[in-house]
Amino acid sequence: MSEEKLYAVKNDEGEYWNFADRDGFFELEFASCSATDDERYAKNVVHDYGGHVVTFNEEPEKVVLSKKQAEIVDDAHDGEIPATFISRHSDNEELLMNAYVNGYTVKKEKKYVVYKELGGKQKNKLFAQAYRSSIYFGTISWILTNEVKSGSWARFTESEIEHYGLQDCEKEEVTDDEQ
Repeated sequence: MSEEKLYAVKNDEGEYWNFADRDGFFELEFASCSATDDERYAKNVVHDYGGHVVTFNEEPEKVVLSKKQAEIVDDAHDGEIPATFISRHSDNEELLMNAYVNGYTVKKEKKYVVYKELGGKQKNKLFAQAYRSSIYFGTISWILTNEVKSGSWARFTESEIEHYGLQDCEKEEVTDDEQ
């Protein structure tokens, strides 16, 4: 008995052996049980009735990486000796080798709207909200508003908040579906 694998027996007509009733090959939707976890049993069916063994493996879970880690894995694919490349460029070799072999996804950074509450009456509160400047690239602008909005120009990552010196401001996490 093999772990984490399932076996089916398929014939040349595209039909599968029915392991439940052990009475022949059927179209997949008509076979009561078209798979077994016993490799020897599947091979015996092939020996006795023909066809070939089809193996189903569980797909490994993809690793979640930061953007920088993903770049290392991508660059390792271009190198002559990927394991050496990864070990030279990362402290977490096992994680990145796992990502190299099984695939990965890149973790999305949290984004925030950044603002300062200026006061005012309860109904007419005023906020100064930070936005990326559309005029002076790489700078921020402050816009007075009655409500904080989460448009794309107003979203900042933690590293951007630190870069622009906005740590002393209020921040609210936003998701991609908020506009």
